[in-house]
Parts: sequence; C-alpha cells; structure tokens
Amino acid sequence: MSQAAPRHAAEGTADVIVVGAGPAGSATAAHLAQAGLDVLVLEKATFPHDTDRGNNRGEALSPRAVRELITLGVPTDGWVRTKGVRIIGGGMRLQVAWPDEAAFPPYGFVRSRRELDQALAEHAAAKGARVLHGVEVTGPIKDSNGRIVGVEARRIDDEGAKVGFDTPLVIAADGAGSVLAQVADHESEQPEMYAVCATYSSPRSNDDHLESWVEFPTPDGGEPMRGRGWIHGLGDGTSTVGLTVREDIAPADAANALKRWVATMPSEWTFDDSTMQGEIEGTRLPAGLIRGPLYADGLLLVGDAGACTNPFTGEGIAAALESGRLAAQVVVQAFARCDAAGREQVLASYPDAVSGALGGYYTMGRWFAKMIGNPHLERWAVKYAVPRATTMRFAVKLMANLGDTHGRNADDRLLAALTRVTPAA
Repeated sequence: MSQAAPRHAAEGTADVIVVGAGPAGSATAAHLAQAGLDVLVLEKATFPHDTDRGNNRGEALSPRAVRELITLGVPTDGWVRTKGVRIIGGGMRLQVAWPDEAAFPPYGFVRSRRELDQALAEHAAAKGARVLHGVEVTGPIKDSNGRIVGVEARRIDDEGAKVGFDTPLVIAADGAGSVLAQVADHESEQPEMYAVCATYSSPRSNDDHLESWVEFPTPDGGEPMRGRGWIHGLGDGTSTVGLTVREDIAPADAANALKRWVATMPSEWTFDDSTMQGEIEGTRLPAGLIRGPLYADGLLLVGDAGACTNPFTGEGIAAALESGRLAAQVVVQAFARCDAAGREQVLASYPDAVSGALGGYYTMGRWFAKMIGNPHLERWAVKYAVPRATTMRFAVKLMANLGDTHGRNADDRLLAALTRVTPAA
C-alpha cells in the first residue's frame, strides 16, 4: 500500500471504480452506468475465461436471481430454465416446483459460470461502463487521512507493469478472498461453509430440475457424509456435481468426499474421471454477512467480498446481484449530494440497506446452520421432514429466500413474521 499511484493509467479516473467483473461487480457497474455515472471495472481475467482458470461449472440461479436479471435487463434468450428442485434423502425422492407467485418468476436458470460472467460483463459495457480486462488490483491507495482514493494494480499482459487508478469511491467485488477487504482491514469471521464441485459429460444434462441431496451414502456403506449435495444439468451435454459442507474442512478432504459420493452414483450417469471436464473446483463460502463494515472510508463491499452468500444453501448469485443493485441505489443518491459530507452520510447507509433487505433472513440462516450441524437433529429432519411434500415446499421457499413479503399464503406470512422478529445479521 502506498500514498500515491506508481504510474497514472491512461484510463485512470472515474466516478466509481468496481474491482471484479463477476456477477456482483458487473451488476453494480451496469446499474451505476445506466444512472449516468462514469464507471470503470477492473478485472484480472479475460473473457471468455481461459480454460485453465476453470469456471466451467454450472451455476444454479434461483427465481430470486432471475428477478434481479430481469430488473437489470440482461438478455437471457436460450438460457437453460429449471422448473424446481428434486430433493433426495431418507429413501425418498420429492420434486418441488418453484413457487408461482407475484413476487418472483416461476423458474430458475442454470448457466456455466464462464458464460454468466461474460454475459453480465458485456451487459455492463453495453450500459456504458468501461471494462478493462487483464488488470489485477493489488491494493488500495490511501490519502493522508487513511481514506481510499484509488487502487494500485498491475497489467497482466504488460509484464506486470504497475499502474494506479484514482476515484472517490472503490467498490470491492473481488470475491470471497477480497484483496481490498483484507488490506483495508474489513474484519471477517471464519467462513462456515466450503463448496467443491466437478463438471462431467453426462446424459443427465437436460434435467429441468435442480437436484439436492440431503444425505450421502458412502461406497463402503459406512456413516453417511454430512452436508448438501447437488446436481445441475447445463443442457449442453454436461452436468455439474457439487458438495457443500458446513464445517471447517481441508480442500483435499472436501475433494475426496465429493469423489466418494460420486462413486455411489449409477454408472449410466457417467460421472467418472474419464468424463470430467477440467479439474475439481473448490472454495470457501463467507456467508451470512460475516464481514464488515460493508462501507468505510471510500470502500464498499458487494457480493462474496461482503460475505453476502446465502447461509442456508451456500448459493451466492442472487445475493451478488441484489447487493449490487442495493449498492448502486445508495451510490447514485450519494453522488447527487453537493458536498463531501452529504455524500459520505449517504454512503454510510449502505450497510443498513443490506441489513434491511437480507439481515433478518441471514440471521435465521446462521441459526439454521448451527442447528442442522447437530447430527441427531439432522437425521430427524431427513427422516420426518423430507417425506412430507407440504413441509418441503415451505423448506424450498425458505432456503431459496422466495418468501413474498406481501403474499397472503400462510407460508409467506410465517416467513415474513420470522424475518421481522429475527435480529439483523
């Protein structure tokens, strides 16, 4: 970290600099550019992603995520739609349709992460954001008062040449391991979940339901593995198989757990080493808003950088898009103020905006994660809850955050009441 940029980049100033062109960063940039702000997005990768970077995994987008895409105006013609979730556990297979209500569209999407990132980055650029690829941000630039006034970076395609970019506001959308959040001393609790997945050529590719396994047989018939498993068909001849565990686990152990689970699956699904596309991917999931503050001293956090992942499921796309929209709404109002003090006052309201939208629900999710971590309670839930269709319809709505706050159904009223009385995260 330094007090001045090493070399001022030709593109070097903007109203707002967004670091990272994943779902959170591109969504934020698109909203801001559409509102008329000068937005510069810095992304270390190039699109389409190089194959050695991975990102060929299938991402499941819930109806909540689809609602954000519709609001943003992202073209989704030809994207693979899902009708609901198939839940497997306790010797049962139960298919639950996405709720068909006013608040959310009655369908989801599955899209490869590579294609999703590219579509969102291109949409941000179409809205007027400047997107620079091959620029890796290495840290913030601070003034003499400790306020962030820009970022330092290196150009990957220019022998690592160091450059500086100036801005009154930096938005960190650089993922769970956010360099900016760590260097700027934004505190974070230890992530409570770890996800690992692999993509295979498979005849199950055209499955129009997400598949969620709530218990996992082992090849030797021993104690079932704990966590949640999932299978997403991408509609292109491949399927992604993944495992999310709610405990501290070494990456190698998580990969081995995935392999043991896959080994129990029918051979006709063709989930084996000979059909694997690329390598096993894994990441820690900072969920439930465990990092903070979400805004301070010129740095604002969105998506995984702000630990916005859903603590019930480990799904992060909906929250990435939603936090980007909330951030943009606050930033646009801040830039309408005529003085620095007024602008800062508005920016400081961003954590409350996120807490108001997600805080109570995320607190419930963290409580749920702790309860379901009890093996006895977990076995009871699998045995008695999974076989009951009404219970699982409510569970899907709860875990995907699809409650309609203005809905008249009993489950919507119950979810709304629980969210209101639960302390914000």
